[in-house]
This record gives sequence, C-alpha cells and structure tokens, in this order.
Amino acid sequence: MLPSKIPSSASDVNRRDFVKAGLLVGGGILLGAPAILRAQTPPADALQIALVGVGSQGRILLDAMLGLPGLNFRAVCDIWPFSRTYGQNRLAKSGFKVEAYADIEDMLAKEKGLDAVIIATPDFWHAPHTNLCLKAGLHVYCEKMMSNTIEGARSMVHAMRESGKLCQIGHQRRSNPRYLHALDNIIKKARLPGRLTNANAQWNRAVTPDSGWPKNAVLPDDVLKKYGFKDMHQFRNWRWFRDLSGGPISDLGAHQIDIFNWFFQSNPTSVMASGGTDYYKGREWYDNVMAIFEYATPEGNVRAFYQVLTTTSAGGGYFEQFMGDEGSVKISENPSLTKVYREDRAPDWEKWVDLSYIKKSAAAAAPPVAGKVDVRETAPLVAYEIPVVLDKPLHQPHLENFFLAIRGQAKLNCDAAHAFTSEAAIFQVNPAVASRSTYDYKPADFIA
Repeated sequence: MLPSKIPSSASDVNRRDFVKAGLLVGGGILLGAPAILRAQTPPADALQIALVGVGSQGRILLDAMLGLPGLNFRAVCDIWPFSRTYGQNRLAKSGFKVEAYADIEDMLAKEKGLDAVIIATPDFWHAPHTNLCLKAGLHVYCEKMMSNTIEGARSMVHAMRESGKLCQIGHQRRSNPRYLHALDNIIKKARLPGRLTNANAQWNRAVTPDSGWPKNAVLPDDVLKKYGFKDMHQFRNWRWFRDLSGGPISDLGAHQIDIFNWFFQSNPTSVMASGGTDYYKGREWYDNVMAIFEYATPEGNVRAFYQVLTTTSAGGGYFEQFMGDEGSVKISENPSLTKVYREDRAPDWEKWVDLSYIKKSAAAAAPPVAGKVDVRETAPLVAYEIPVVLDKPLHQPHLENFFLAIRGQAKLNCDAAHAFTSEAAIFQVNPAVASRSTYDYKPADFIA
C-alpha cells in the first residue's frame, strides 16, 4: 500500500470454427494463451512492469503474470517492508532483480522506462495511485473497486481520457472464456434460456478471524498515519472500515453485480437492500447484505437478487444464475458450479450439443417421484455442462487482455469507463441499506 464498449463479443462460429478456436479435450474446450503471448518475446520488446501493492491480491496477480512471457518486472512498491521483501524474493526466484520502494512517487521518479503499473492497494488508494501513474504516461491495471467513493472512480475515467493511456479494471470475469461463451453463444446466439426473466447471485463465506501480523513486522505509528491507517489492525483489515472500503458488497458483490450489468447490457433502474452488522463485533461494514436490482430490458423488466453472507459458506458457493422461460444458465469461476438447465417446454437442444455450445451432463437424471406435492410442480430440469475449461489462473486472461491491448493486439475488455457504469450501481447499495428505502437511479449516476 502506498501514497500519495462492453467487451467485444466472441465471433458467431460454426462447429469447425469453434473447434479451431480451442483444443477439444475430453469433451471440453481447453483455452490456452493467445498465440502472441505463447510466442517468446524478444528481450528488447518486453513490457517493463511495476507492481504497486504486494498484499494478498497483489500476490495473486503476480503469480498470474509470472505465467506470461514478454514481461520484465522492474519494481515492487509497498509501505510494509514485510510485503516488499516477499515481492522481491518471489520475483528473484523467477529470475527478476527488482528494486523495492515504500513510496509510489519515489518509484515513479527513479524507475524510468516503465510501460505499465499493476495496482493492488486498498480501495481508498486506487484512484490516487491510478491517476498518478496515468498522468506519468503509464498504462494501468487497477484492481476493483475503482475507488471507495464514486467521485474517486470518476476521477480515474477522467485521468484515463486525458492521458490517452489504457486503464483496465480488475473485473476479471469479463475476460474469462467460460463467461464469454455463456453470454455470446449460449444466451445471445443460441438463446437457450429463452426470454430472460430474472437473475440471482451470491457469495457466501464462513466466519473468519481478523488478519494478524508478525510481531517483528509492526509499522511505526507515523508511517501508518501518513498512509491513512489508524493502527496495524486497521492496516491489516482495511476492508471492514468505512473510510477505506465499501465492505463485502464491494469486496465480493462488485464482481457479480458487474455480471448482472454486463449480461443484461444495461444499467439498473432501482435498487432496494437490507443488511447489517449481524455477527462480527468491531467491524464497521455490514457483514450480511441482500439487494434487489431492477432492469428495463428490450424484452421486459427483470429483477436480479444478490446476497453476500459472511457468516457461512453454505448455500451452493459463489455463482451468478440467469433464468429464462426456456432454460437457466448458472455460471461461476468454479467450473463445478456451472450448469445450463433446460425447461421441459423448451425446443430440443441437440443442435447445440452437436455444435459444442453445451455438453450433456454425466450426472444421472433425477429419479421419478411417486407423487407431486403440487399439481403445478414443473417437470425435472435436464442439466447440461458448459464445455469451456480455463487452463490457467483465474486472473490471467484479464491480464493477458491488458498486455495485448498495450501491444495494440486487442481492445480492453473492461476499461475504466465501462467499469464505472457498472460500479456506479454498486455504490448505491450501502446507502440503500442505511436508509431502508429504494434508490431510483438517475441517468447522471452512470456518466463519468
């Protein structure tokens, strides 16, 4: 931590093109790195990279980037010596000798020739860090949320436009081939769910203790204060403090509410929400939130329900589900949770099985029951698999997209402008919980 177009669609493809786009392995489409990234990039052409923020999320991004050729790591930056040392040692094992900095301005002043900066600091530093790097003429990949305030998020869009540099926001599902396939082929082209009528998503997690720190790694009080932290507890658990983040609805919900907006290709018209600090003591943000968004789509109004429960991991994991009158698409970064369900009234789906858009499930069909509780109970759903396998770390495709865009080989899948229109909806959830009222979005809310 330191100081001061909707993604382009996958092509409509026939079976031959679809097979050419990936390698069919075990009935699934195994998608590897794009050819330009698989190729060995000459050293002179390597992108010069710095990582700002080497906490838990920064380490995830670092591990994903180390699987990519064509990158030369030059520096790591973090106010905590414990994290700086980790970053240096991790990169040294991969053959990179990097400089370590406590202050981002010091890094930018000394590291000449950088191409891009990866920012994984706490949310309240995202806007200052991103804007500083963009104004310095560098491309930026910044973790979501864009900021802990909507004004900070807007400033990032302005800085991106004024600098002319690229700014990708870390909504990594937008580059996940399973999500792209579900949207472009299953929902849009094949229209297997039929008319979309509603959606729901969740991310539940079990009770977890606060993050601690080694006794010999305590930051001095003046350093903590300089960078906006009251003490080490707040420094290590910043996600739970109102001045530093948006709480679980930002930390977890941002990913999945973004999917609502992306798949519906529109912004919500309203949101109502309920939540509270129901379990944890000493944490400022709500540990449980439930929200209902309304969308106006060309086919009619749609409601989307989202819940983040942080006292149990029960309830089926983390996923997004889009339901229609002929089927339902359940999608997740966890492939075991992804399914496409066919309603009994839907047209036959064999054509789409043959085209490898879906795959028949190996699970046995539900056994017949002796009787129904209600005569209105519908026929058992037939489950199909989504045959797209991601053979790399979850964040890697989104980072690949960023680096390809720097090289002029792709367009960003989630630049700051598009991320802002999605995150603008998220910023209103916590106020809706606090006011116990419905918030009606205004067109200006989504304009940066």
